Amino acid sequence: MIYEIVWLQLLQLVIGSSAVSIGLLLAAYMGGLCLGSAALPRLVSSKRHPLRVYACLELGIAAFGIAILLGLPALSHLYLARGIIAAACLLPPTILMGASFPAVTRWVQDVSWIGALYSANVAGAVAGCVLAGFYLLRVYDMAVATYAAAGINVVVAAVAFALSMKPSEAAEISAGTVKRAPGFVLIYVAAALSGMSALGAEVVWTRLLSLLLGATVYTFSIILAVFLLGLWAGSGAGSFLIRRVQQPRLVLAACQILLAAAMAETAYTLTNVLPFWPVDPWLSLNPWASFDLDVFRCIRTIFLPTLLWGASFPIALASAAAEGEDPAVLSGEVYAANTAGAIAGALLFSLVFIPQFGTRACQQLLIGISATAAILVTASFARRALALAGTLAATAVVAFALISTVSDVPWQVIAYGRRVAPILRGLDISAEANPVFIGEGMSSSVVITDREGQRFFYVSGKSEASSALLDMRLQRMMGHLPALVHQRPRSVLVVGFGAGVTAGSFVKYPEIESITICELEPIIPPASNKYFSEQNYRVLDDSRTRIIYDDARHFVATTDQKFDVITTDPIHPWVKGTSALYSKEYYELVRSHLNPGGVAAQWLPLYESDAETVKMELATFFDVFPNGTVSGNYLNGDGYDLVLLGSPDLTTINIDDIQKRLEDPRYAGVSASLGDVEFHSAFDLFATYVGRAADLQSMLSGAEINRDLNMRLQYVAGWGLNSVSAAQLYRQILSYRSFPDDLLKGTGDRMEDLREVLGRRHRTF
Repeated sequence: MIYEIVWLQLLQLVIGSSAVSIGLLLAAYMGGLCLGSAALPRLVSSKRHPLRVYACLELGIAAFGIAILLGLPALSHLYLARGIIAAACLLPPTILMGASFPAVTRWVQDVSWIGALYSANVAGAVAGCVLAGFYLLRVYDMAVATYAAAGINVVVAAVAFALSMKPSEAAEISAGTVKRAPGFVLIYVAAALSGMSALGAEVVWTRLLSLLLGATVYTFSIILAVFLLGLWAGSGAGSFLIRRVQQPRLVLAACQILLAAAMAETAYTLTNVLPFWPVDPWLSLNPWASFDLDVFRCIRTIFLPTLLWGASFPIALASAAAEGEDPAVLSGEVYAANTAGAIAGALLFSLVFIPQFGTRACQQLLIGISATAAILVTASFARRALALAGTLAATAVVAFALISTVSDVPWQVIAYGRRVAPILRGLDISAEANPVFIGEGMSSSVVITDREGQRFFYVSGKSEASSALLDMRLQRMMGHLPALVHQRPRSVLVVGFGAGVTAGSFVKYPEIESITICELEPIIPPASNKYFSEQNYRVLDDSRTRIIYDDARHFVATTDQKFDVITTDPIHPWVKGTSALYSKEYYELVRSHLNPGGVAAQWLPLYESDAETVKMELATFFDVFPNGTVSGNYLNGDGYDLVLLGSPDLTTINIDDIQKRLEDPRYAGVSASLGDVEFHSAFDLFATYVGRAADLQSMLSGAEINRDLNMRLQYVAGWGLNSVSAAQLYRQILSYRSFPDDLLKGTGDRMEDLREVLGRRHRTF
């Protein structure tokens, strides 16, 4: 599990974090497990000592783990198809991982003990998930996590070699034969359907729970840990149960029916319980208090069905077992079938079913899949057609009744996320609004609302943009500041579409020839182009606009194109995976793709951020752009957002020249766009200046740099998610500000006024 977390995070830096890229990574990872479990019994003779085989596999996994860590920088420069990179990195070690389970089952022989081994394996996965998510990657980095995992492999291999030296255990190894139980194919199909429903449900429930808990790395770790905890408890219970039942197939069929009921209960909880939760965890500044409540809510929501999925695996083993069968063949084939179904579930639900049908229909489909598995298991042992027909009819009625109970989550959950409970309980009437667009895509869920004549744009439980002055000012600053600092911008790259306002700012520049926009979620640009057309100047319809539906980092790393302006407006760094757009390596990519005189802009939020997070973000940007500047956007007189500007070549900003451009009739649209957000001159715009790298050296002394191989920012930012330090941080930054005589140039009374304004120790525009 440590490897899985580290490898998926590392490889997303190379092939991107789009839904397709993540799907390829999951397919490669789980595909290796499937291949390894199915292949080992056929490729490795049962005459070889199973513990020695197992030890060799563990050592091989450790070697590949370290090789992937050390070899990743070389891979990042190879322009290969994403699937090839994912397969080349993940298939070799995961094949060994998949092979380790059937290898060790030859040592225990007994079916019930095979289930116990599976349970122990899942228990280790729970520990690995928690260890990696809350300690190794939060306190250290991916290298330390990898070495820790490799060390565990080596210790396990040493123990296995030592145990293999005992002659009594070696003598118990059976040569084994390939035998089949009657109806085993139906059991295999049922196991595959169980795997499909488990991973499909994990995709759907993670999507919904991350809305309610906040999409931090800790939330994903908690969800995964609780999911695995249920599998562990269930597999242990299933292993115990099969020793005491005569008809394991009957128990397996009952387990699938109970699963359908449990999934219906989970759907009800997600819709009618969690959104109205009476305790608001975001009110606590202590992250441990939030984690404690999140763990409880996850257990309350998903533990019961995961318990039943866990029990299904050892019961399926017993249902498919034949007298005298090679345990490696049995365990390998059942595990392979279950994993193949899991691959299908993960890919189909994330890439097809959710974007096409929505999470409600997906949960209904999951109930149907479990009911189908119950029917197949029943068919494998039913002796009479009449009994089978009766079971089919009864199961169909129960499934239909359960499916009819599933409803959509309230749209407010998608909009307000972890802050939704007071709104739904009627305690916050200021959030009352009318939704004009609701959509669920491959990567994100989106809501656009209309409230008192203003439009608000929400993505996955977070407000990302609006037509309100506060947000409009920031979005226009992200476009106009770098475009005006550059003397003649012709090509622009915008990272993140959002409401389209930042990208639309460039439409008004007469000299701009191309506007390239990178966006992960395909449902966002058309919706924003429709409902924010007045604010974004219908940028999507502009002939100069090219939209790239891809991870922006992957696009920048693989394109030969260079730009005059690159403006990055990602979501918060506490959102899992986003810190890759705040890393030193990303900024180096941006710098290398700037034309001479080019300017980069980066959004940096002060709200929902603590001091360590903001200092790390500033220090990382300034490490690549040592002449970088900071401009500020404010709320109620205090800081709210920052806009960072950086350029390899920028030495001075001539405000007189910029003002002349704004007074040029060809720039009338640009002036009007700035005037809409109360910037009526170049002097007004540059009154937003709050400092630069040279001013903030003492403040940033000792601040950690966010790098690809640590990605510490997402852990630090997630830890300080509930911080209310924005005003204090803004004032601290302002306390270092002095007028930059060597940077801002101009003449006349307005320049003197600007000097006076920037000498204040509070907001200056």
